[in-house]
Amino acid sequence: MAGSLEGNKLVAAILVAGIVGAGSSVFAHILYAPHHLEEPVFVIEAAASGGEAAPAATEEAKPIGVLLASASADNGAKIAKKCGACHSFDKGGPNKVGPNLWGVVGRPIAEHEGFSYSAALGEKKGQSWDYDHLDHFITSPKDYAPGTKMTFAGLSKGAERADVIAYLRTLSDSPAPLPGG
Repeated sequence: MAGSLEGNKLVAAILVAGIVGAGSSVFAHILYAPHHLEEPVFVIEAAASGGEAAPAATEEAKPIGVLLASASADNGAKIAKKCGACHSFDKGGPNKVGPNLWGVVGRPIAEHEGFSYSAALGEKKGQSWDYDHLDHFITSPKDYAPGTKMTFAGLSKGAERADVIAYLRTLSDSPAPLPGG
């Protein structure tokens, strides 16, 4: 008889645990009812439906010439290290997945010898990699040249782009003059 009571106690313990668990869930929902906000606390700006980027912050809207005035080529070299996986920076260096970037500032777009460009960049032949073109391309390669082979998402911060462009400017025997000077 003692053995059957032990089984009953075990079943009772399991039932009580289930009732306490379910009851505490109901009780918790009564005590801590969720509060729904009337409007979101954080607004995340997504790209517009036409593929255009949402308006940038005031700091980001500055022209590249203004940002280059306070840019640091040393910081740009550090940021550009991530580009080294696909690009070389040395004079006469090899093309990798992307073209060699020595002398890119002022170079004609899609015309670096020995590199096969995507049709998207090929459509920009006749233009040069001036500061504005580099700024727009580094911001978002896919928006600058839809269909480009470059998979890099881009740099959203204007100061970082200016630093990288200032660094790219130094990769030349005769660096291009800065805008406005």
